[in-house]
Amino acid sequence: MADKLNKKPVNGMKDIMPQEMEIRDYVTSVIKDTYRSYGFTPIDTPAMENIGNLSGKLGGENEKLIFKVMKRGEKLKIKEAETEEEVVDYGLRYDLTVPLCRFYANHANDLSKPFKALQIGSVWRADRPQRGRYRQFTQCDIDIIGDASNMAEIELILATTTTLGKLGFENFEIRINERRILKSMALKAGFTENSFDEVFIILDKMDKIGIDGVHDELVDKGFDEKVVNSYINLFTILEGKSDVTQAIDCLREELSDTLDEDVAKSMKEIALAVDNSKVAKFDLVFDPTLVRGMSYYTGTIFEIAIPEFGGSCGGGGRYDEMIGRFTGGSVPACGFSIGFERIILLLLEQDFKIPTQSKKIAYLIDKKLPYEKYVEVIKEANELRAKGENILVVKMNKNKKFQKEQLTQEGYEEFKEFFAD
Repeated sequence: MADKLNKKPVNGMKDIMPQEMEIRDYVTSVIKDTYRSYGFTPIDTPAMENIGNLSGKLGGENEKLIFKVMKRGEKLKIKEAETEEEVVDYGLRYDLTVPLCRFYANHANDLSKPFKALQIGSVWRADRPQRGRYRQFTQCDIDIIGDASNMAEIELILATTTTLGKLGFENFEIRINERRILKSMALKAGFTENSFDEVFIILDKMDKIGIDGVHDELVDKGFDEKVVNSYINLFTILEGKSDVTQAIDCLREELSDTLDEDVAKSMKEIALAVDNSKVAKFDLVFDPTLVRGMSYYTGTIFEIAIPEFGGSCGGGGRYDEMIGRFTGGSVPACGFSIGFERIILLLLEQDFKIPTQSKKIAYLIDKKLPYEKYVEVIKEANELRAKGENILVVKMNKNKKFQKEQLTQEGYEEFKEFFAD
């Protein structure tokens, strides 16, 4: 007898049970309906991309996590290959942004300008699985391409927060920063531009190692302690100034020789517009330590912080140079991604119930029921389905009690039994 096949899913990936799938479908419908109301247009892109696109230094650390696809047939010459490049040609997408940029570069002439894209789909990363993080997961992105003004950031923040509000989330935060502010602070302290990436990687650990930890790690990396102290002092000055306008006014004073006035003005305009037109209950806060890992961000960056999760539940920012890698010309672009899997996790932990869900009724059919009566049951079920009810017609099991318990777990509230007599 052949060995049994492995019934477990691949490590870091998961099977989705019916109860969770219903919530996922509901959340997806809320997301799509809300984003469509803001004028975003659904698109889709392939699961695989050319390996050159995925490893073209557009995705930061995610490029180390690509599931690579080997060449096929006659093209695959493993014995003759000396490098990985000779046997790999495609890869599974690790996010939706790189595929979107390729999509726009390929179809720009057929798309409206600016183009507001909505994309929901699976992505894959060879990452270490943990709570709310999987190797296959769903991303949900909205992007505005072709708008260089801060109207793009304002629309993205409002659309995303309105969606979260409709899903029942309150008192969360949208943390906001600007890559050019990060660079301005580093320049003011005395760091050279070629050290920025290393400095920001360490700064990004602030929430884990604290301000003293950031100081010590920068010094351990060989940076001048005077420069490091000057840098840390800027964050100390900003402590307690989470209000965007207050923080920007403070930075204007501290960074008068390195901070572009247009950057400061734009940040204040975003805060004013969002605070005066938001629908959901949330706070927009300035976070000078917010870095976002992707190296492709060029301007405003933002992140969703939901207290119940204790970490980021989505984020995004402006990436004005990324599409140009495909087209050779500059194209302004900005996007925001909801942490779909983490939102689902939180809803499941809260025992979330789908509002205004149609009633679920199970018709249990005795196996001896005559065919003519079975047809009558089907007609009755169809009449209720036409009225919006969810009717399951299924054979009655011997262990009827256990069958009903399982169906109850799947959300069935009412049972109707049909016997031969």
